[in-house]
Amino acid sequence: MIKFEKAYSIIMESSYLLDTEEVDLEFALGRVLASDVLSDMHMPPFDKSAMDGYACKEADLRNELEVIEIIPAGYLPQKKIEKNQCSKIMTGAMLPDGADCVIMVEHTEIISENKIRYTRLSPEVSVCQVDTKINLNICYCGEDIKTGDLVLPKGTFIKPQHIAILASVGCVNPKVYRRPKIAVIPTGSELVEPHKKPSPTQIRNSNGAQLMAQIARVGAEGTYIGIAADTDDDTLRKIMQAVDNHDIIILSGGVSMGDYDLVPKILEQAGFQLFIESVAVQPGKPLVFGTKEKKFVFGMPGNPVSSFVQFELMTKPLIYRLMGFDYKPLSIKMPLHADYTRRKAQRMSWLPVRITPEGTVKPVEYHGSAHINAYSVADGIIAIPVGVQTLKKGELVDVRQI
Repeated sequence: MIKFEKAYSIIMESSYLLDTEEVDLEFALGRVLASDVLSDMHMPPFDKSAMDGYACKEADLRNELEVIEIIPAGYLPQKKIEKNQCSKIMTGAMLPDGADCVIMVEHTEIISENKIRYTRLSPEVSVCQVDTKINLNICYCGEDIKTGDLVLPKGTFIKPQHIAILASVGCVNPKVYRRPKIAVIPTGSELVEPHKKPSPTQIRNSNGAQLMAQIARVGAEGTYIGIAADTDDDTLRKIMQAVDNHDIIILSGGVSMGDYDLVPKILEQAGFQLFIESVAVQPGKPLVFGTKEKKFVFGMPGNPVSSFVQFELMTKPLIYRLMGFDYKPLSIKMPLHADYTRRKAQRMSWLPVRITPEGTVKPVEYHGSAHINAYSVADGIIAIPVGVQTLKKGELVDVRQI
């Protein structure tokens, strides 16, 4: 049995980058950039108005202004602003030549059909003292980004806001890392698929659906191979079925010390070298990890909480690493709602918690690694280190979102 930190290090150090591909922008969400993205233009591409108003000269603001043109967004101004002139302008429209400020519509009054007056000044007050935005309510060409600037670095995990950035610089076929292909094989002769009614000696297979959902959430491609019975032949056959076309194989069940826990020896028969067979962590102590050339395998405990937590702790980071993303789980320090004591402290323990309205964290009622229902109301998990038996009320703990 090895420590959690050592197991995590072994898994991460075995990783490599998958090959790359170009994808249409509409399919880029959840992918990881495999190259830097540079801007192909200034942004804004021209001096533009920051609001609806009138474009004019700052020096003329104490005078009546003649309205010579209306400039909507997307329109090329036709007239230059001369002394005591202005153009009515809309938000995002190009600033006309000769103008050096934009005054807000609500700070003007109409004097006649084509004359306005700025209402925010008195003879003894300067423009900038009254309206500091008159620098004047202009978004200047290139003030956000200049041609050639880095807008998104290699390794960016693409979120909706990144899609907008890619679109704004015309990167419609971003280069990304390939998504890992992952096979899921639940094991156990007692399992039946969820659509079937179990007999008195059977249970429904929840791990298969759970793992497939976790795979989908991280943006990988999951393949459900099906339940492997507790026999050497069926387990080996399903493993070999998964090897050729997948980067990662995940088995659940069959990794403990029982007579029918066949997975470790069969993985070795299939050519995998095993580096981990037991981790000092709860839940998920009998975790198996190995490699075969550039293939990875995880053997997870059959209890659903164990498989859920170990996927989050060990498999998810490896998936992201293969995709070129340096994954760091979101963790927030929060005070504990009340004292918490556990019976044994020989292993690191991961505990489901809820965030209370008072801003504290409270352990969820949890009966062990088969009690997946506890996680339906959990906001996150916290780690209790090896050797620590009691956490005190008000003590800051790291809440890792799940």
